[in-house]
Amino acid sequence: MDTEKGAETAPNPTPIVLEGIVRQKCMNAIYNRTRMVLAPHILYTRGGSLYVDAQVVSRDFVIPREEKFGTFKVDGLKSLALTERDFAISRLYLPESEKYAGTTLMAVEPQGASA
Repeated sequence: MDTEKGAETAPNPTPIVLEGIVRQKCMNAIYNRTRMVLAPHILYTRGGSLYVDAQVVSRDFVIPREEKFGTFKVDGLKSLALTERDFAISRLYLPESEKYAGTTLMAVEPQGASA
């Protein structure tokens, strides 16, 4: 399939998502025609598709008034690129959630031992 001129969408976004989770780096993406900066926390499968749960750092260059955490279908993330912006694990992230049981491929881990 031919790529559109100027398109920088990676054919497989999964490695970028995985690197973002492991290195705790934010990602730039376009999702449903909205420019977003996301802090990816967990990659998992549901219904045979890949999903990432991430904190929304900004949406169309606007920082949310309160912390937002959402689910994004990996195939829907366009123009995906890793940034050098670090993120802290969100308090809205619940790794023990039932929806992750047996489906998790990669998840963030605290950077250091207990403080």
